[in-house]
Amino acid sequence: MKTMIVQIPDNLDEREAKTMLAAKLYEKGSLSLGQAAELAGYTKRTFMEVLGSYDVSVFSYSETELEKDILDAQNYHL
Repeated sequence: MKTMIVQIPDNLDEREAKTMLAAKLYEKGSLSLGQAAELAGYTKRTFMEVLGSYDVSVFSYSETELEKDILDAQNYHL
């Protein structure tokens, strides 16, 4: 793993900055959920909960994939 030193303003919380970076990298697909959680200093479960406050979905479905799944479910008969 690489190390990066970042200077942030005194009024910005270090943990919040790490969490924002981790959330964005997860959203982009650059980090897995576990990697992003570790970067932010959370467990996977907690990080999944935190993602919502950054408007990042845990699910990586596109709108098209979601619509297809809904149609498939509607057409499913027991």
